[in-house]
Amino acid sequence: MKRVLITGGAGFIGYHLAKKLLSSNYKIDIIDNFSRAVCDSELKILSKNENIELLNIDLLDNNVLNEISDDYSYIYHLAAVIGVRHVMRSPYDVLDKNVLLLKNALIIAQKQKKIKRFVFASTSEVYAGTLKHHGLDFPTEEETPLTISNINNKRSSYMLSKIYGEAMCLHSGLPVTIIRPHNFYGPRMGLSHVIPELMKKVVKNKKDSIDVFSVDHKRTFCYVDDAIEMIKLLAESSKSIGHFYNVGNENEEITMGKLAQKIINLISKDIKVNPLPPTSGSPERRCPDISKLNKIISYKNLFSLEKGLKKTYEWYNKNIFSGERISAL
Repeated sequence: MKRVLITGGAGFIGYHLAKKLLSSNYKIDIIDNFSRAVCDSELKILSKNENIELLNIDLLDNNVLNEISDDYSYIYHLAAVIGVRHVMRSPYDVLDKNVLLLKNALIIAQKQKKIKRFVFASTSEVYAGTLKHHGLDFPTEEETPLTISNINNKRSSYMLSKIYGEAMCLHSGLPVTIIRPHNFYGPRMGLSHVIPELMKKVVKNKKDSIDVFSVDHKRTFCYVDDAIEMIKLLAESSKSIGHFYNVGNENEEITMGKLAQKIINLISKDIKVNPLPPTSGSPERRCPDISKLNKIISYKNLFSLEKGLKKTYEWYNKNIFSGERISAL
């Protein structure tokens, strides 16, 4: 049985990845320091599986590196300091800790006896500077030259840490695959993302309208089950070594205003959208070209936006809007 390590594995992507890998006969270690993620009921149930071990470990602590096993075939590095609030409050910590987290994860990978793949989760925000200063083609290809925005801008710190991280991985000498996630969504993603935020607004609304920022900004969204399948297939393909890939959905581009209306219709509320100005620093469009990924794994998304929103709302309505605490990731 092949062993897998998932750093930051108690969060949104890590949890769903672990569930998927369990069904493919992997033995999985999840490490997390629970600075943001929480050990909710779903994670507790998952950790009871005999092929899952949940380890409360702080990857920033160099002293723990020698305690981690050396027989992993796959390492998925998802641990990072994320979130606009963290970025705006402590940009230095975002830069410093994200680089150190990756450095320690690479040290762990380099001591593995038979490492097949090190997967690094970068971000779609690497394209933000190019969009702002030069414009982007949409859908956006991975080979698009990256432009560094004003480094005095606190919001740039997260993107900078990921661009530097991509370079670290590519020059590490390890069999690496870099992913650039684009707007994943689904059950257990916390409340600090646009889809659950809008769902909460609609459910809790007691007026005749909800406030929606950036109503004309466009996004495509990728349901988490599709995203995880693509990540897994990339990690298991020898052709993806040494490359970076957009992971997401290039279809069903939608404005934030129309997304809000879809959610209103889904929840069957008789309310309107009250349009507000764009959120500072939010890109006007984000839509990935995934043709490079499809040359390797030829994957077709199984979840339409409508189907994914329905499954997401059903989960939130059952688990969150009734009051249970959940991960902030």
